Amino acid sequence: MSEARKQSVTVRISGQEHVIRSNADPDYTRRCATLVDDRIQEIRGQAVRLDEHKAAILAALSITDQFLQARDELDALRREVASRARNLVSRIDSELNPESD
Repeated sequence: MSEARKQSVTVRISGQEHVIRSNADPDYTRRCATLVDDRIQEIRGQAVRLDEHKAAILAALSITDQFLQARDELDALRREVASRARNLVSRIDSELNPESD
């Protein structure tokens, strides 16, 4: 199996250019950078006198919060689907093998 080749992508975050080397698709890297930049700008819009460094930290915390909430929701959905699948299998088994009840 061949390893994906790293590519350099230049992105602009908070008015500064950054060169990112990644195996990810360049468009995906740009989307990630845009999300970070948008969140920093949103936070800076709420607190005009906020240092750039603090705005970046708050943006990271905000994005992490959103990620963790989405992951928790996904885990709950997976548990629900697994439970429903087990119940369905049980019902099918009961219908196909009524004498085993």
